[in-house]
This record gives sequence, C-alpha cells and structure tokens, in this order.
Amino acid sequence: MASLSSLLPWPSPAAKPVFFSLPQTCPLLRQTQTLTTLQSSPSIYTTKLAQNGFFNCEEKYKRLSPIVRFRRPASNDGEDTPQAAKNEQKVEFWTRMAKSLEVAPGSQMVKVLFPLVIWLSLFAPFCFSWDAFGVAFGLYIVTGLGITLSYHRNLSHRSFKLPKWLEYFFAYCGVHALQGDPIGWASHHRYHHQYTDTKKDPHSPIKGFWYSCVGWLYDTKAFIERSERPTNVGDLENQFFYNFIRNTYIIHPIILATLLYAIGGFPYVVWGMGVRIIFFSSITYLVNSVCHIWGNQAWNSGDQSRNNWLLAFFSFGDGWHNNHHAFEYSARHGLEWWQLDITWYTVRALQAFGLATDVKLPTDAQKKKMASTTTQCF
Repeated sequence: MASLSSLLPWPSPAAKPVFFSLPQTCPLLRQTQTLTTLQSSPSIYTTKLAQNGFFNCEEKYKRLSPIVRFRRPASNDGEDTPQAAKNEQKVEFWTRMAKSLEVAPGSQMVKVLFPLVIWLSLFAPFCFSWDAFGVAFGLYIVTGLGITLSYHRNLSHRSFKLPKWLEYFFAYCGVHALQGDPIGWASHHRYHHQYTDTKKDPHSPIKGFWYSCVGWLYDTKAFIERSERPTNVGDLENQFFYNFIRNTYIIHPIILATLLYAIGGFPYVVWGMGVRIIFFSSITYLVNSVCHIWGNQAWNSGDQSRNNWLLAFFSFGDGWHNNHHAFEYSARHGLEWWQLDITWYTVRALQAFGLATDVKLPTDAQKKKMASTTTQCF
C-alpha cells in the first residue's frame, strides 16, 4: 500500500515547508479549529499528530489573538523528540510575539502605547501651527464618528444597517482612534450593557472613579478573566474584514503616523496622533466613568447611567448615556430636540440618502414604560 507521504501535493517530506495559519482566536473569541477540521483539510499534513509538538501546544492559543502567521515545518513519519521540542519552541516564540502586539484593555501593548501617546502630546505647545491643529481637528471628527457611529451604534448595538462597503469604511475610521479593533471594542461594550454597574462590568464605577475611567485599561487580571467568558460577537467574527483588522491592528495607526509625517513632518504627528488621540480617548473613557456618577436620569434604566450635556457635546452625542442605557438599541441618543447628537444627525443624513436602513428608535409605548417619575441631578 502506498504511504501517505507519496500522496502529498509536494514531492517528498524533504521539500519546502508549507505555510500554515494558526487558528484565529482572541481573548473574547472562544472558538478554535478542532482536530477533525485539521484532519479534513487536504492541504495540511496530518500524519502522526500525537507525535507532533505543534498540536501538543494547541491549548496555548486559546487565550491569544495571533496577528502573525508562521511557517510550520513538515513532519516526517520518523520525527524524533528533539524536532518536536524545536517546534514547541517556535510556538512559544510566536505566542509571546502575538501577546506583545495585541491591542486590548489590559494588554502589554496598551500599557506601552498610552504613555507613548501622552509623551508625544507634551510636544504640542512647541509644534503648534494652525494647519497641524486643523489636521488634528479633522481626524478627531473622522475617527470620533468612526467610534460613535460605527463601533458603538452600528456594530455593538446594530441600531441601523449600512451597505457593507460603507460599514467597513466607518469601521476603518474608528480603527485610527487607537481604541482597539472593532471585534474587541464591541465585545467589551456588549459586556458593559450585560453587566452594567456590577463586578463583571469591564469598567465598573463600583470599583472607583479612576478605575472606570483609566484603571481598567491596565487591569491585566480582569483582561484574563474576560477571556474565559463565551464570545458575544459572533456576528463580527464571521466577517473576513473584521478578522483582518484584528490580526493586523497595530499596523494601521503606524501607517497613518507615517503618512502624517510625510505630509507635514513632526508637528502633524504630534497633533494628528498625540493630541487628537489623547483628547478623544479621554472623552470616551470619561463617558464610562462620569456618566455613571454625575448627571441626570430621565429614565428608569435600572443602573447608574446619567445624561451629561458637556460630554455629549464632545462625544458626538454619546454623553446622553441614560437615554442610551434606557434604549440601547436606539440609533438616536439625544432624544429631545435640544439634546445635541451629531452622530444621530449623521445617521439621519445617511438615511435620507437611502444608505442607512432599518434605523431603530424607541416608540412612545417604550418611552412611557421607561419614564422616570423623578429626575436625579448631581
């Protein structure tokens, strides 16, 4: 009987190794390829899997989000223990690299990037020019709407639908806000609504104001604990575009910074990357903290969420946080005519042009049910 190696697409086991992609996983994605899937693929060498050091290390990938691919040597029928150990060392190397490049709250990369961006912002007074300021302001609007319109209302809550090309465009704008990839951001936000103001809330104010504002970004222990929860973003994980962004996330801000430097030099980088990112990130994270402590409650949302007009102004409408928690599916957060909501005006314009469809809004009956008899102000 012919051996399995004689049936392989390459001439011999000594031929060049094949490229092999690791199962795409992340802390919030609890799905990995099974051994059955691997065995069913004709492009993967499956001889004597039990002796292959790579498969012995499969468990090490369940909590990681690899953003790199590596070349796996073809195994031989007579593969010895030293070769298996060598394969395992390669797995360990790429595991460490993937973990070091992952951008998510609690990850090592976040602990490096944020101080770096803050340091970059310190040069702002010495690099000021009106054109650099204009670049920062323009990117603040584009990337800010990328977060509020795309990451938040479109992807996290599915408050409306967009054509795929436009959905991906707005999501890519949000990528450059440096708040993580769409899959991770949406997962964190959905957990926030599921466990609002409890210990399982990713940025719970019950752990203190500074924790809900900044501390949760550096909490590695909470990051690991959240990775044990079932995935809640299967709708995004099934799309190639969002997986590609997740696996290559850190590259995109670097490309933008390089482009800014090529156009306007160091001042454009300072204002377009440093000042702009720090300002909008601060607004976003203040919504997580301030809007659960200070403001008014117009609705019985069952939590401590509050409306804060000042943060609503700078966050394109997301500061109407009590409105949002009462009707989280709503594409409109500023429910009153006087409540400024730039994101909603943008969605409304897209709807007028037929680009935004299935736009969700609370009905009068739903408002009546959630109406608060008292208004709390702090």
